[in-house]
Amino acid sequence: MRLLVDSDAFCKLAASDLLSDAAECLGVRLQECRRLPALPYMLRRGGLHRTYGAAVCERLIPLAESMPPVRHAPAPWLEQLAPIPAIDPGEAILFATAADLQLPVLSGDLRALRALKRLDRFPEALSGRIVLVEAVLLALCRELGAAAVRDRIEPVRQADTVMRICFSPSVQDPEQGLRSYLRDRENELAPLVLWGAYEEK
Repeated sequence: MRLLVDSDAFCKLAASDLLSDAAECLGVRLQECRRLPALPYMLRRGGLHRTYGAAVCERLIPLAESMPPVRHAPAPWLEQLAPIPAIDPGEAILFATAADLQLPVLSGDLRALRALKRLDRFPEALSGRIVLVEAVLLALCRELGAAAVRDRIEPVRQADTVMRICFSPSVQDPEQGLRSYLRDRENELAPLVLWGAYEEK
């Protein structure tokens, strides 16, 4: 277990056939990633099924089931997260485990991160370990080329605001838009220190 992946980030990257590449950008293999126990069920029904559609979700279920789940989280960290309405039980498990084991967590849940930044100990424990989807997309543009990333995300581009805007056919430089989003996220989520740099190469 070297990388924790929340359900939202899993769907955006796996539906684009970029999850394995994203893991490699973070220095891990897909087999070393862990996901929430409920993810396969969420793909069969509920919000993820409505957002991405039956065909995409059916394609992602075998991949989700091949990734071992994170089942237990350390109580001292989990107890601090439990009363926070913006952090659901699944996200709480990921953040608590990441804080305890000093692991990176790939997350697309800004609502949860806005709450997390206000809690004692978490910003310090997770410094540099919060990996946003935008940061991974920027790293992938540099690794694979923006054109290749654009092609891969096209089938699900409309399901995500950042993807829809930054990889619009009318946008010549997706990296510029991604850097702009990351600058905003860095300011918004301080004192959390995010993974990756958004500066010009």
